[in-house]
Amino acid sequence: MTENTMITDIEVYFTKGCGRCSRFATAACSTRRWADGLLELRRICRAEGLVETVKWGHPCYTHYDRNIAMIGAFKGDYCLTFFNAALMKDPESLLRKRGENTQTASVIYLTDNGDAAKLEPIIAVYLQEAIGYAKAGIKPVKVAVELDVPDELVDALDSDPELAEAYEALTPGRQKSYIFALKSAKTSATRVNRIAKFRDKIMAGKGALDR
Repeated sequence: MTENTMITDIEVYFTKGCGRCSRFATAACSTRRWADGLLELRRICRAEGLVETVKWGHPCYTHYDRNIAMIGAFKGDYCLTFFNAALMKDPESLLRKRGENTQTASVIYLTDNGDAAKLEPIIAVYLQEAIGYAKAGIKPVKVAVELDVPDELVDALDSDPELAEAYEALTPGRQKSYIFALKSAKTSATRVNRIAKFRDKIMAGKGALDR
């Protein structure tokens, strides 16, 4: 597997990583540091009857043909991210926003390999709540946010079909992350330089804030 090639086999994630960076299949991979905690999260999700698959290079758990939650690992923590989190009640105030431009708190961050097991009763309740919404066909109300795509990004996508295809395949949230990152630049030249630096991330299916 080459660098920036996302995995498609679920077992590979838990033994080698996601395949999105040069640390794949090395001791430095974040999945190695959090191996025990990740396996606990996997066990908890499967115990709730969720279907396990791979999406975007990560373990994704579904029910009633809807994404429920996804497992991830980073250098400083590992996490469980809920889809359609705007519906979640979050009575324990565990959910956190992924970034400053994220509208909804959707992530439970864990910083010790033993945290997943300790929080299992709470995580199970959260998963059951999310499953209930999926079963009932309930989805959060979409809040329309109009964003102007910077001219520099439009030009880059027009001139680079491969980049355009990869950008269109990103989730709306990841697309917005690049728009926010580019709009914070004061000059057109800076925006052009940022797009060049972002290219590998976009091609890898990552957002501007993804590690």
